[in-house]
Amino acid sequence: MSFSSLILDTETHRLNGNPIEIAYAPIQLDQRGLTVNESLIYDEYFALDPDTEIQLSSMAIHHILPQDLIGKPNFREFRLPQDTIYLIGHNIDYDIQAIARCGQDVRNIKPICTLALARYVWPNLDSHSLSTLSYVISDNLEQTRQQLKNAHNAKTDILLTANLLDKIIQHYQITDIEQLYQQSQQARLPQFMPFGKYKGTPLTQVPIDYVQWLLRQNDIDPYLRQALEQSF
Repeated sequence: MSFSSLILDTETHRLNGNPIEIAYAPIQLDQRGLTVNESLIYDEYFALDPDTEIQLSSMAIHHILPQDLIGKPNFREFRLPQDTIYLIGHNIDYDIQAIARCGQDVRNIKPICTLALARYVWPNLDSHSLSTLSYVISDNLEQTRQQLKNAHNAKTDILLTANLLDKIIQHYQITDIEQLYQQSQQARLPQFMPFGKYKGTPLTQVPIDYVQWLLRQNDIDPYLRQALEQSF
């Protein structure tokens, strides 16, 4: 199986920190559907620099302890397989930023965000966390509960993401990875103003002078910029 398309998850030493666990699974997507080869799952702990400690608030989420990292390679040694093009994950930007801190070149990576896709498929949910969505798509709540007891373990999270991805693919009737990428890119375009005096207003109803002012700002989110450009 090719490693060009991976479901990826990281656990970090603090919010927006360095990765201390990285897991990925290669996938294949074609007219037969989604295939995940669990025998090829990569899951590894990584050590931090000597002067860096795991933040307790993060430890309380992923339960990775300092002794788990003893003898492990430094996080800067991590690299993706050379043929990787697509990275898939729930809020995948967070994970891409984490592996970039390892020194991994991510400039040509095509991100596929299951969080953005799920918000389009199930727009009325009060939460789009991976745990919530796992219950939403579950055919066996007890089995799902057992899986979720290991949530925020990177390997568990990629398997949960794979289950979610399969439902999304079926919903959109997607048959190839580039089509999935394009659908994800479309899903990431906001439909409503996310901040400011017009927060919650459909982008098509935001006054044109405010839109033009926003588009002159250098630090605007690229997906918001694209959505605003398409709104008039």
